[in-house]
Amino acid sequence: MRRRLQTLVQRKFKIVLLLLLLLALLLHLAMDLALPTARRHWSCDGKAPKASGAMSGSPLLAGPKKLSLRILQDFSGSNGSLEKSSHPQGAGPRAKDPEIQHQHGDTNQARTKGSKLAALFEHPLYNIPMPAVTDKDKLFVVNPMEKFSLQSSGSDEWVSSSKAETILPTGKTAYDTYPAWLKFHVGINRYELYPRRDPLMPTLLHDLATMRIVSSVQKSGGTQLKLIMTFPNYGQALFKPMKQSRDQETPVDFFYFSDFERHNAEIAAFHLDRILDFRRIPPVSGRLVNITKEIRDITTDKKLAKTFFISPAGNVCFYGECSYYCSTEHALCGKPDQLEGSMAALLPDKALAKRRSWRSPWRRSYHKSKKAEWELNPNYCAQVRQTPPYDRGHRLLDLIDMTVLDFLMGNMDRHHYETFEKFGNDTFLLHLDNGRGFGTHSHDEMSILAPLQQCCSIKKSTYLRLQLLATDPYRLSELLREALADDPLAPILAEPHLRALDRRLGKVLAAVGRCLARAARPGEVVVDDVGPWV
Repeated sequence: MRRRLQTLVQRKFKIVLLLLLLLALLLHLAMDLALPTARRHWSCDGKAPKASGAMSGSPLLAGPKKLSLRILQDFSGSNGSLEKSSHPQGAGPRAKDPEIQHQHGDTNQARTKGSKLAALFEHPLYNIPMPAVTDKDKLFVVNPMEKFSLQSSGSDEWVSSSKAETILPTGKTAYDTYPAWLKFHVGINRYELYPRRDPLMPTLLHDLATMRIVSSVQKSGGTQLKLIMTFPNYGQALFKPMKQSRDQETPVDFFYFSDFERHNAEIAAFHLDRILDFRRIPPVSGRLVNITKEIRDITTDKKLAKTFFISPAGNVCFYGECSYYCSTEHALCGKPDQLEGSMAALLPDKALAKRRSWRSPWRRSYHKSKKAEWELNPNYCAQVRQTPPYDRGHRLLDLIDMTVLDFLMGNMDRHHYETFEKFGNDTFLLHLDNGRGFGTHSHDEMSILAPLQQCCSIKKSTYLRLQLLATDPYRLSELLREALADDPLAPILAEPHLRALDRRLGKVLAAVGRCLARAARPGEVVVDDVGPWV
């Protein structure tokens, strides 16, 4: 009897256990069928992250979004790593994930819709193909075996070895070991100072604004105080200190050759030059410099060191040595030792890449009463056209491009320009030294446009872009305002200066219109440099 009872209990227990296992299996099957439906629902309405705190904080969801934001970095001045910025956008193993690519496309479209500057650079006029660049067209032909690194001892010694492997142990090429400033130098070619969509630019601008300064010395020559600042990776920048507040205008009784050089003009000129698609001004960023720690305490320039003092207000001041405004009365003072300035990336040393300086045919007299020949002779351009290097090629048209840039920012101080000697006469002009721009917003100096008015010639590509920048979707003042908003010292320009840009742009287009109206052949006024692309 007892055995029977034990056997019965065991059988019932086994049956109950089997039922429990069967029930668990059914529950798993039900959950597997239900989850795909829920996922499809989340992908349609996008509300899944809000439904679960665990899901919203998941790195699997956050990762692609962060990656997309990094890939979308452009000329905003935000901090991108050297490694990421040295590769084309979307490079890297994660970019192969179709989900990430889809999200990157959506983010890029949203950014383009919200950014007028991004939309401008997508316009066909900003995507005209450049000529193929050969080794002869490069400023430097790089040895792929050379790598750049700093010794870990902290000595800041450049290690360059011809025995370096082309592919380093980390998987990087030798080019990836170069600092941003060196990549900028290596990228210069016959046709442009930097490419339209340069992934390096955010890193370079960030370095100019934030990298530690190890040396500050006064730049020799020039009429006003400028400093050469050196970084730990051997990069260098030209520092122009703040001399005027944003809302100050040049006094009406000042001659153009005695005007202040403004740091914010250098910053604005770089971005304006890029918006016009010239790309002939080296990258410039604003920076707040500590006069004590980043100039006085580290300078090896004895002449500069002698000019530091403490003002009655307790601020640190200095004035250096130069032709104009280098005295106690015109000292540069911090608050108490913080001073704004522009940091411009230096071009390669002239010992490595020789540059030729050209006197502008429309140079002013730099005299209080005398006038230059072009101011007295309305047919002056005819003799310029017969004078090398303006008698052939596109040199005269390049100079008129520079004229347009100068007129838009009110710069009367363009006495010389430079080119890279290696490329001869068939290359672009360097638009250097723009500190006397943006001094007056209430007056448009029409004499700056003399080359355009007297020669009645302009590149078709330049003319079409100027027309585009006069339309509401791409208003020049709005584009420059957006470009300058990312600078560390923003706002860079007072609003009246931005409004003056639109007014002056209208006057440039009107000048071209008058030339077209009296021209027998319009092609002699608007010279085709784009062919079938436009």
